[in-house]
Formats: sequence, C-alpha cells, structure tokens
Amino acid sequence: MKYISVSEFAARHGISERTARNYCSVGKIDGAYLVGKTWNIPAEAGLPSRKSRARKVSPLLHALREERQMKVKGGIYHRTQIDLTYNSNHIEGSRLTHDQTRYIFETNTIGFTDGSVNVDDIVETTNHFRCIDSVIDHAASVLTEKYIKSLHLMLKSGTTDSRKSWFAVGDYKKFP
Repeated sequence: MKYISVSEFAARHGISERTARNYCSVGKIDGAYLVGKTWNIPAEAGLPSRKSRARKVSPLLHALREERQMKVKGGIYHRTQIDLTYNSNHIEGSRLTHDQTRYIFETNTIGFTDGSVNVDDIVETTNHFRCIDSVIDHAASVLTEKYIKSLHLMLKSGTTDSRKSWFAVGDYKKFP
C-alpha cells in the first residue's frame, strides 16, 4: 500500500495541513498512522464526510415567530414591526408618525384626522409589514439576489414608483 504525507493529502483535497492532521489524530482517515511526529496516510484515502449540524433557531427568531402566530401585542414582534417599519420608511421620506405606523399595524385601517397623508406612505407601510414577515419566514434560507429582488417587489407593489417606466421594481434599475 502506498502512503502520502499530510501536505500531499491536504493539497489533493484542498484543505489545510492542520485540518488534515486533525482528521488523522481523531481517526477520521482510515489507515492513517503516526511514525514519530509524521502521519502516513493511505494514498487512496478520501476526505472524511462531514456531519451536517442541525441548525438551531435563535431565541430571538423563535420569539418573533411565536409572538406573530399568537398575535401578541407589545412583545418583540409587535415592536419590531412598528419600529423597524417606521424608521425604515422615515429614512426614505415617509411623513407618517410612529403612532400612525402603529395604528396601521394594529388595526389595518387608516383613521387619521390630523392632516393629509400620502397614499404611497400608507401602501409602503403595509407592504413593509409583509416584508418583515417574509424575512422572519425565510430567516434560515440562504440570502440570494432573487430573494432581495422579491422583497423590493413586495415593498414597492402598488406605489407610484411601481408605475414609473424607469423604476425597475423587483429588479435593478436599467439605464439606456
């Protein structure tokens, strides 16, 4: 039987020498043996398979999902929806107040009597609530360009921006 060194094994499999030595020392490479301080690895030895770890749901994500399902008022989900939506929309120029944002979230109605409100601000606010729910639902998924574009589409659907020919909702802006 032919044996190779740790450095040859590491180069062949695209891993570090340290990782290869660790595999040898914990017995993950069958037939590898130590002579002095040097590991001899069978030339035909393959890379050990890695066990997939069960992904733990973070306590915060668990609380967000649970409170959403139970429709808890005043909890972390409730505060996240209102505060994140208000602050994000405020940065983008929305003139809705924090209380108006909260009212829309809690009642799914408008009911303001203190002045006029831009319809786009209301539509984006309700769309933002849906986006946050989507992020919570897909938190364990890989973040992809396609998903980010779908969030943009969800956020801007039904707004004045979505009717502009130059504003690519759910896609990159394309310039001539």
